[in-house]
Amino acid sequence: MAEVHLAIAHGASGFERKVAIKLLAPELAGDADLERALVHEATLGGTLHHRNLVAVLGLGVHEGAYYVVLEYLDGGDLATALDGRVLPEPIALHVIHELALGLGYLHGARDPRGLPLGIVHRDVGPANVLVSTTGDVKLGDLGVAKLTALADRTAAGTRKGRFAYMSPEQLAGEPVTAAADQFGLGVTLVELVTGRRPFSGQDRGAQPWELLAELRAPPALADLAEDLRTIAQRALAFAAADRFASVDELRLAIADAQRSRTPAGAIELARWITSADQAIVAR
Repeated sequence: MAEVHLAIAHGASGFERKVAIKLLAPELAGDADLERALVHEATLGGTLHHRNLVAVLGLGVHEGAYYVVLEYLDGGDLATALDGRVLPEPIALHVIHELALGLGYLHGARDPRGLPLGIVHRDVGPANVLVSTTGDVKLGDLGVAKLTALADRTAAGTRKGRFAYMSPEQLAGEPVTAAADQFGLGVTLVELVTGRRPFSGQDRGAQPWELLAELRAPPALADLAEDLRTIAQRALAFAAADRFASVDELRLAIADAQRSRTPAGAIELARWITSADQAIVAR
């Protein structure tokens, strides 16, 4: 729904900083619902501060059109970086661990009075994971996130996000909880390690009702190591109540898996991103 532009923010005494400017695509300019979604993303993001979330730096209006000023990351999104490749398993686990940290913060966010906001991201997947050439991992695009504790909670029957990463309750148009984000994280884990998603319909672009029927069957996880298979099976459970008690519990399971593997972190991810960028340029 939007365009993103690279820009330079200027300040006093020659200060400059690269930022990203997000605004509605020209053909959608003036759409009141989408404008509200863009403003919602900015106002929500402006209250959140975590190393694994893309920072929202400002909201402005130019010639009657709203725009959001976002932190710029020079590596791009993870889906583009993958481009049909897989991540080495230790690096994939590092990425999932970082995303779980960001989601844990998001799910636990509170308003100034200390009341839970009940935020659910609703669109966790590689296309919304931004990575930098220094190894940062940040979850972006809060445009479909909802503060479920507020009166504007998503109505039943409304679907937002990418179908391939949606939980069964999202596909069914039912109200969602933080457990829905676990499902998207589980799909992402399988995709990063194996190069494919755990349900065949997710790769062939099946319609929501087709996917919903398929998600009742066990996911295809034979290519995963046994400990990762156990984690993915639970995160991908059809019933939200059968998933991890929280994304923090999922994160701890990932941390246990990391301890039995070669250590990998921001430096290793940065090297992989740089090599992926070079491969894309070479093509």
